[in-house]
Amino acid sequence: MDIVKFCSENCVERKGTGTLKWDSCKETFGYDDMLPLWIADMEIKSPESARKALAAAVEHGVFGYNLKGTEYFEAFSAWQKKHHGIDMKIENLRYATGVVGSLYVAVQTYTQPGDSVLICSPVYYPFYDAIINSGRNCVTCELDNHDGYYLLDFEKFEKTIVDNEVKEFILCSPHNPVSRVWSEEELDKMFMICRSHGVLVVSDEIHQDFTYDRKFLSSCMVKFGAYRDMLVTLNSGSKTFNLAGLIHSHVVIFDEKLMEKYDAHIKGTGSPETNLMGMAGLAAAFRGGEEWLENVKAVVLHNYNYLTETLARETPKVVVTPLEGTYLSWIDLRAYMPAEKVSEFVWNQCRLACDVGEWFSVNASGFFRMNLATDPKNVMEAVSRIVENLNKAEI
Repeated sequence: MDIVKFCSENCVERKGTGTLKWDSCKETFGYDDMLPLWIADMEIKSPESARKALAAAVEHGVFGYNLKGTEYFEAFSAWQKKHHGIDMKIENLRYATGVVGSLYVAVQTYTQPGDSVLICSPVYYPFYDAIINSGRNCVTCELDNHDGYYLLDFEKFEKTIVDNEVKEFILCSPHNPVSRVWSEEELDKMFMICRSHGVLVVSDEIHQDFTYDRKFLSSCMVKFGAYRDMLVTLNSGSKTFNLAGLIHSHVVIFDEKLMEKYDAHIKGTGSPETNLMGMAGLAAAFRGGEEWLENVKAVVLHNYNYLTETLARETPKVVVTPLEGTYLSWIDLRAYMPAEKVSEFVWNQCRLACDVGEWFSVNASGFFRMNLATDPKNVMEAVSRIVENLNKAEI
């Protein structure tokens, strides 16, 4: 299906529907008249297979306790096998209410209060919260920015681990917000360093299905599973199929001892029930959402190409990070204004509700993140506002 037809049939108006992204702009940014391109969900209907499954569940009319069963596992594991080459057994999988909540669980299960937990910044800001709010010491290793492309300095990474006696490393893969899809060589180096210093790896892979020219490799498949004894993987179909509101995610653990610790922690906090609607919608999406996903990725790439080509032509000093993974664009405006003025420019002058760099790292002032999984008209409008305001008199 071509992009115009797909968008005309699937892009919808969300303002006034009680959505956080569209209906909390005044509370969050101070203005009602903003174009929201911040929270990582979409203005695109979820796959028809998911909508039909949810409609059937509603029509049935009973919303009682549900079995965890094998039907959902079969749908999810088949997707993981086909798209990521992962063979798993049902005992390797646990269900959760979201990846962010599972970050808290992973920190609290495998470390003690006061322990150091490492993240590579700039990174999705709930990583900081999960560590700090759990009473752990948040340690950062800043990624190196090479003209908009981010790399990890492995010597600095290891030194940070040693100097801070790090016990756990939370990896973002693909990396939000800088769009990196880590290569097997990079992941192998990270994990070898972690192993040599007894560091557990927790890998957030929620964006695993949004990669483009570069193939995503799950942490559990690095050198074909060599690090599974020190690894906890978190993912969900919520980003893949725009189903975040169904509150359902996965914890994948291959090592028995790590799983025993996880289960003991959950038992001690009261095991959450699974979400009936989440399992129904996501199972159907895994079974029937592949074509839909390819169409959405085509929309994202179309929007990315429009963004980069227009800015390169009209405001050539803007730096846009190459889009390897996620559907989020990371944009550097520091060539046009002091870094500390970028948030004011984006929010006040352009009236764009976007996440700004300071949210992701104390060293990322001057950047902002834009969601590209939206109707192309929204990206066109956003780019128009950026160009118009950058070309005005000096800020």
